Amino acid sequence: MSNRRQFLKATALGATLAFAGVFQGPALAQEKIKIGFSQATMNHPWRVAMVEGNKKYAAEHYPDVELIVTDGNNDAAKQVTDVESLMAQGIQVLMISPLTEQALTPVVRDAMERGIKVVTLDRKVNTPVTVHVGGENLPLGVGAGEFLASKLDGKGAIIELQGTAGASATIDRNKGFAEAIAKHPDMKVVASQNCDYTRDKAVKFMEDMVQRFGPGEIQAVYAHNDEMALGAIQVLEAAGRLKDVAVVGIDGQETAFQAIDQGKLAATFVYPYVAPEGIEIAYKVAKGEEVPENIVLPTVSVTPENIKDMLGKGF
Repeated sequence: MSNRRQFLKATALGATLAFAGVFQGPALAQEKIKIGFSQATMNHPWRVAMVEGNKKYAAEHYPDVELIVTDGNNDAAKQVTDVESLMAQGIQVLMISPLTEQALTPVVRDAMERGIKVVTLDRKVNTPVTVHVGGENLPLGVGAGEFLASKLDGKGAIIELQGTAGASATIDRNKGFAEAIAKHPDMKVVASQNCDYTRDKAVKFMEDMVQRFGPGEIQAVYAHNDEMALGAIQVLEAAGRLKDVAVVGIDGQETAFQAIDQGKLAATFVYPYVAPEGIEIAYKVAKGEEVPENIVLPTVSVTPENIKDMLGKGF
């Protein structure tokens, strides 16, 4: 073979290898797994903890992941648009904590039909998903009802501060509580309101309730989360009536633990905020690993009896 032909052949081979290196080597190595995280709202600490906990874990443990987070701003239509935007960005996995079941079901079904794996966190939708991760809300409602039945000796008028209407957590926390107190005919929910898991709405409703019900006419407040429970405490304390009313919350935020330690909150029930479990499971399904369809995270009741062990462990 002539020197010229050898030179041309070597040059062609080098170009081919260089081409392969540019378009197959570094490019593929730099490609990241796109995971979209659609949060229903960031209007209270529990959901902030969910987002920040998963973001921090992803940044520290998954350098090959691009995590895109959206905030639905407590608006189901906005969250649907968020999910559609995430899908348009080419996500492989959708993490979603849906605001309400019905409103988010169609877009989640669409994601599954497109081959996007879906991990629901905390709240559920009415269509099959790859995996659901969260605590169980029905037993929490039952636990709250049983706690108050014991504390009130099976008698009392109760105000219930419910979460967001139509959310699976709200439905189950209400249902479980109703089932528990149904065993005690002298325990009744005398007023109830959807306060969207927010303190300000709970405060406004409770201000009306202390006007509607006089001293001695309310024995307990059952709040679907700690933020609303703390709002109820604020109003009852200002009215000089907190010592006569047992307030119970759910979630396990540190300020609630402090309120128990101070004798202001009767109890709370820790509900896991699904971090870092959310991103851990999303990463596994992105990698093609097999995971159970339903992953139940543990919960725990917190009362004056065990509060010393829990202080400092809230979010």
